[in-house]
Parts: sequence; C-alpha cells; structure tokens
Amino acid sequence: MIQNSDRRARILLINPNSSVATTAMMVAIARSTAVDGFDIDGATATRAPHMIVTPDALDAASAEVLEIAQSDRHACDGVIVAAFGDPGLAGIKAAIRLPAVGIGESSMLAAAENGRRFGVATTTPLLKAKIDALPDALGLRSRYTGTRFADGDPQELMRDPARLRAALAGAVEACIAQDGAEAVIIGGGPLGEAARELQPMFTVPVIAPIPSAVARIIRLITARAAD
Repeated sequence: MIQNSDRRARILLINPNSSVATTAMMVAIARSTAVDGFDIDGATATRAPHMIVTPDALDAASAEVLEIAQSDRHACDGVIVAAFGDPGLAGIKAAIRLPAVGIGESSMLAAAENGRRFGVATTTPLLKAKIDALPDALGLRSRYTGTRFADGDPQELMRDPARLRAALAGAVEACIAQDGAEAVIIGGGPLGEAARELQPMFTVPVIAPIPSAVARIIRLITARAAD
C-alpha cells in the first residue's frame, strides 16, 4: 500500500498476550509517539495467557500472531509484534510483503546505536534464554551486557504499578552499575507504562520498546512508499 497526501498509513500492533487492557495501553503509547499521517490499531491474541511468562507460551503465540497479521480484517501498511520475544515475527516477514518489526529487535537496535553497550531489565526470568537469543540474531552479542530481572512474581508485579516500577528500577541499576550497560531496555510490551516512568530516573538512556518499534516501522513504511 502506498501512502499519499489523501491517505493515512495504518499500522497494526499485535499483542501476543490475551489481555485487551494491555493492548489498549500499548496502542495508546504507540499513538502518542507516532507522527502525523500514521494511524495505529490494535489486535489481541485470544489463545495465549494474559501475560506470556514461559518459553512454551511464547512459542505457542507465534501461530496466532501470524494468523492475525494475515487476516483480511487487518489490512495495513505495516505490523508491530508487541511482545519482547517477537513471537511470529519471522513468519510474518516470510509470508507477508509488508514491513514488520518486533519490539524486541527494535529496542535492541535502538539501544545499540552509536556503539553503546546495552542491557535488558524485565520481569520474566523463565524467558532469559529467549531474550539472550535476540542480540545473537541481530549481530549485537558483543554489545549485550545481559538481562537483569526485577524481584518478585511477574504477574503480581503487574498488579501493583508502584512495586513494579521500583523493582524494575533496581534491575536497571544493576544493568548499569554491575554490568556496565550504557543503555537499558525495559523488556516487555506490558511494561510500556513503567518504561516511560523510569526514563527520567537515570542518566543513561532507558529504552522503551513500543516507541522504538513505532519509530522503526514508520521509517520502513516511509522508505517503501518512496520506492
């Protein structure tokens, strides 16, 4: 689809978690960072848990994410996969001739700009291997300082925003002070609001994954329209 002066480009944000409230939150963040000429709509998976916290759930989400992206109900100019492990993203890129990005890959690329060393602060220790695989796939292993996990059960933390913010702040501090990170990603779509709140608290860049993905998909859509 070609963007022109009479038509706004449409970005589809797919939430692989099955929480409609989380989708609404992520879409609101995405819309607040989008530039003129781009609309962002959300779609929510129905077969996944409310919050994906295990490797099996992340892998299982891939099929439904691809189904949503391919659905005629969701005609769009570009796709954002809004879970940090980017489930289904490889399938979308292989099957659909549209720009597609994940919040995991987008935030890591943004964090690594200008040669920075970067870490990840998040809440899901069972997904460590999945997170560690992302910088390898992107050729960023030498800049990746590792992932630090917030103290506490992921789902309990999500129910207490103040506790979540404090626990993530501790993980960010560990990334900086103990691992030498020069930028820290808040690793998760459902953590989008916490990411924005944490940004002013640190002198190093704290990377919010949803705005990173929005900026990247807009660049890709714009470049495609110019071809």
